[in-house]
Amino acid sequence: MQSRRLQQVQSPIIPEVAALIRAHPGTISLGQGVVHYPPPPAVLRAAAQIEPDAPLHQYQSVFGQPDLVAALEAKLRQENGIRVDSDRFVMVTAGSNMAFCHCVLAIADPGDEIIMMWPYYFNHEMAATMANVRPILVPTDAAYQPVVERIAAAVTPRTRAVVTISPNNPAGVVYEPERLAAINHLCAERGLYHICDEAYEYFTYGGARHFSPAGLPGAEAHTISLYSFSKAYGMAAWRVGYAVVPMHLQRAMAKIQDTVLICPSMPSQRGALAALQVGSSYCRQYAARLDRVRCRCLERLDELGERCRVPGANGAFYLLASVDTRLSSMALVEHLIRRHKVAVIPGSAFGIDGSCSLRIAYGALSQQSAEDGMDRLVAGLRALT
Repeated sequence: MQSRRLQQVQSPIIPEVAALIRAHPGTISLGQGVVHYPPPPAVLRAAAQIEPDAPLHQYQSVFGQPDLVAALEAKLRQENGIRVDSDRFVMVTAGSNMAFCHCVLAIADPGDEIIMMWPYYFNHEMAATMANVRPILVPTDAAYQPVVERIAAAVTPRTRAVVTISPNNPAGVVYEPERLAAINHLCAERGLYHICDEAYEYFTYGGARHFSPAGLPGAEAHTISLYSFSKAYGMAAWRVGYAVVPMHLQRAMAKIQDTVLICPSMPSQRGALAALQVGSSYCRQYAARLDRVRCRCLERLDELGERCRVPGANGAFYLLASVDTRLSSMALVEHLIRRHKVAVIPGSAFGIDGSCSLRIAYGALSQQSAEDGMDRLVAGLRALT
């Protein structure tokens, strides 16, 4: 019998939808948040060039290979305005989801609280619940932007951190820099950590720009930043991400990493270093193509008028659509797969109850595949009325 703790954790929605897709061959998936392009060729070469008798096959540093860490520090300084010095450190992890789990364990005790924006990223909510930490859900505004006053009102003596995701999953919005700065200032005032998930940092459109709160003056002691190679460099299965963490948490993070992982995979770290050497221009060239797909998806959904409402989404590769129907989100997802051979993710997975909403992911498809998928989705939603 599973633990009571795990009984409180929602089941992962991606495998559930994937099973429905397998049961209905020919379904086009607008569900999982991955990109359609491969890693840079240099990544594959680097991973294949580890010599058979090299010491790299033995256990390595708990924080990551020194040359990779140094390259990450340079990237953070140049692209994010974050200087890594005696006040903070970099830790390489098996994806940024692992980094988030590490952080929750390092900063919170059972019964403590972590504030998350609602709708939330389901893996964050699941990780907190697994650690017996209570997720406090604070509603965003109508445009899915965080509201600082609501966050401040939700703080209690048990609050340990505020989590922000920008560019955002599931809503696809880019948080305004002024709001992120205000949240970071609030955390400093109240003695809280600000956990900034920045996995989609290169995916911004229409004049929106990514902003890293850890680059603010005085942010080093309370700001934790999470990054990933999964999205930007097409390396989802390589499982490599990293975190920038205040130095006073170094021993706690090392204990967790050494227990759970020991060290990140060496081929993945070699690949990550090669990706950094190729540079972010590799990612940005595809972001420009994704922007065209994004605009086309918004145009198609706009055909449905008031039956389907999507606040402006200028980041990541998601749209969060509210649908005017009496069906639940999951019931609508099952209907769209069975009847129209198109898959999306139910809003209920992100905590949206009482109304029907769908997360539409367009990153994994070429422009033509996305067009075909949107044809099916629009037809399916139009048929509801």
